[in-house]
Amino acid sequence: MHDLLHELRDAWRRGETSGLATVVRTFDSAPQPAGANMLVRRDGTVVGSVSGGCVEGAVYELAQEAVREGTPRLQRYGVSDEDAFEVGLTCGGTLDVFVEPIDASTLPGLEELVAGIDADEPVALATVIEHVDPQVVGRHLVVRAGATRGSTGLSTRADDAITDDARGLLAVGATDVLTYGPDGERRGEGMRIFVRSWAPKPHMVIFGAVDFAAALAQQGRLLGYRVTICDARPVFATEARFPGVDEVVVDWPHRWLAAQVAAGGIDRRTVLCVLTHDPKFDVPVLDIALRLTGGQAPAFVGAMGSRATHLDRHHRLRAAGLTHTQLERLSSPIGLDLGGRTPQETAVSIAAEIVAARWGGTGERLSQAAGRIHHASERS
Repeated sequence: MHDLLHELRDAWRRGETSGLATVVRTFDSAPQPAGANMLVRRDGTVVGSVSGGCVEGAVYELAQEAVREGTPRLQRYGVSDEDAFEVGLTCGGTLDVFVEPIDASTLPGLEELVAGIDADEPVALATVIEHVDPQVVGRHLVVRAGATRGSTGLSTRADDAITDDARGLLAVGATDVLTYGPDGERRGEGMRIFVRSWAPKPHMVIFGAVDFAAALAQQGRLLGYRVTICDARPVFATEARFPGVDEVVVDWPHRWLAAQVAAGGIDRRTVLCVLTHDPKFDVPVLDIALRLTGGQAPAFVGAMGSRATHLDRHHRLRAAGLTHTQLERLSSPIGLDLGGRTPQETAVSIAAEIVAARWGGTGERLSQAAGRIHHASERS
């Protein structure tokens, strides 16, 4: 996909119109995932694939037609189609393919999109793939953490709704189709937006292989994080105790974190949760985490423990040389006050604080608040 985008940008720079086909939805055993692309150049040559060969010929013709006529089109291929065998999709799957002409007039933000991807910055492309007004189909928004380029041409409300939701998908590296009313109403039909995200999943690291860690890992995966459990005790840090997590590490937390920092594995989307509430484990790892700055400063650093544990930990960290500003970055005791008791309820309170920290939420009940529900952008 990276090479394909550079090919597309080069043609865009030359003032050429290219045909771009994108898989926007798949069902059952479709051969390619959502986001797969095929580019048809002006000279008729092809880069990429939308089906591994099954429907390439039919999509190729649609792409050439889109370039000739200047109109995008959404097409479904699958065994339910009468021409399923004709196009060759005999594997039993179904896929929706959006085919559109791309040039400087249809996608003015392409340069910015490719630049963001090249810089390894999270960036998303939101495309109108269905609308009651055919003139709106094919319009784009390039969405980054702090800026948006492009418009649906409908209203500020529509663009704001799409931008908010695209940033939500971008924050967890997800690609999806969103449905709105014709003017961006969140409840309604009439407009569908395909959001293609270029961002890896953010990383949640849980230090301490305890029961609370198992519950929090489930919440982390639900929120779209890649989850790592780290504990120095091999009897507790086992894959059998934490099924479904991405990684279980047996190592001293501070030593593992230091190695990750040196390898560039910690960034501004990383979430660090220290659940050991044992000073020999949590003080050394927090000493490293709270000193990180710039692009390696985590999005969230939290530590579990009672009020007494928090005060003792705070005293030890001050003795280790941490400043007041550095200590202010620590959420301790971790979580929002939901009144929970069980590990699962506690995990929900921790997850809620992480979400609030990401988007600048207050944690108060929406029924007692005023103003807009969705915050403008992700907090840096």
